[in-house]
Amino acid sequence: MNPIRPKSIRGAHFVSGVVLLALAGTTLRQVPQANAQKSARSSAQTSAQLSVQQPGAPAHFAFGGNAAEIPAEFLDSLIFLPVDINKTQPSLFELDSTSAVSSISPARATELGLVNFQDPVLNLPGVDMPFTNFTAVDKPNFSAETGQPYLGTLGGDFLSRVIVEIDYARQTVRLYDPGVYKYSGKGTAFPLVFDGKVPVVQAKFTMPGQRTHEGDFVVNTALDASLLISERFAEMHRIFSSHVKTVSSSDPEIEDGANIVLGRLTEFQIGRFDVHSPIAAFVRQNPNSTADNNRAGVIGGGMLRRFTVIFDYAHQQLILDPNTHFADYEQEDKSGIAVVAKGPGLKTFEVASVQPGSPGAEAGIVKGDVIAGVDEEAAADLTLVSIRSQFRQVGHKYKLLIQRNGQAIPITVTMRRLI
Repeated sequence: MNPIRPKSIRGAHFVSGVVLLALAGTTLRQVPQANAQKSARSSAQTSAQLSVQQPGAPAHFAFGGNAAEIPAEFLDSLIFLPVDINKTQPSLFELDSTSAVSSISPARATELGLVNFQDPVLNLPGVDMPFTNFTAVDKPNFSAETGQPYLGTLGGDFLSRVIVEIDYARQTVRLYDPGVYKYSGKGTAFPLVFDGKVPVVQAKFTMPGQRTHEGDFVVNTALDASLLISERFAEMHRIFSSHVKTVSSSDPEIEDGANIVLGRLTEFQIGRFDVHSPIAAFVRQNPNSTADNNRAGVIGGGMLRRFTVIFDYAHQQLILDPNTHFADYEQEDKSGIAVVAKGPGLKTFEVASVQPGSPGAEAGIVKGDVIAGVDEEAAADLTLVSIRSQFRQVGHKYKLLIQRNGQAIPITVTMRRLI
């Protein structure tokens, strides 16, 4: 097999396949999510000084190589990498740049028989990463919000030990040895600072008829939306006005379904890159949110997907290289219907909320309804992602089969632009 040689690194030796280095097993520490987040935030706060995530033991690439291409799975703009621990079965772990530590779902750990083990090794195709300990953290709302079972997270302690290149257009992920990595592509490098252990970059945005606003934005690969903007930041800078069109909304993937306000920016600027007409969600204060009031907001996967993105913690830089989706016009939900996935196989698609005055509300959809089919497709043939994608199609009429109080009710919903 010929090695893959990307343009972005000189002298890279890629490997495929998996090298399993099974070591004996420390106690797997099960930590409730709230306590884990509190602990991570507490350890991250070293006064007001910004600090880079400190790496642990180096990653080991197979066959003496220094790079590996990982068969990642993309769910909309979320990224999942196949990981096995100490020679167990692979699990899809979400790549989360805002999580300080990597962790596994307690339920998944039980399935794999991972109860007590020392010095675990995370095995990915072509690269192994030793850890001194590992935690079990549950995310109870994850499956309902994404339609994907939650198995685990790869966080800052993973990102700090390898260079991570995410090619959203080709839906591939490559890992590089930081010791030999040197970027030589056509992208632009931006200084990457860490507010605690959360990666932050500077960016600018403009609302219609207003001046440009500048601030610090967290980079969050685990956020499917494009942009979150702190409501306090918006109020301080008087961003809202009578001539800026916004719409109230509720998205299960944003702030656990809290009420938000959506608006379309004139442009969002990161360095020399101007993205026109992206959608931003203005969110209220939440103690556990990455949309901290001291920052302007959060950049999510909906924005990052326009680039090949390279997280280079070793050199404290974020590299962006526009791809074929850079100029795409972002489509908002046009139904006003927020849907979550429940039940066996996550095939029960329940209406979590309906925005007043939206096409869904006008058609008679109510909270608690279950979508049993869309047009001629039954729920068994649908996914949460496919339903949300259909609801972003402007002008389309969908015949929904609704289950309500034991009855099947056909309802037609006509999509229209809301912002």
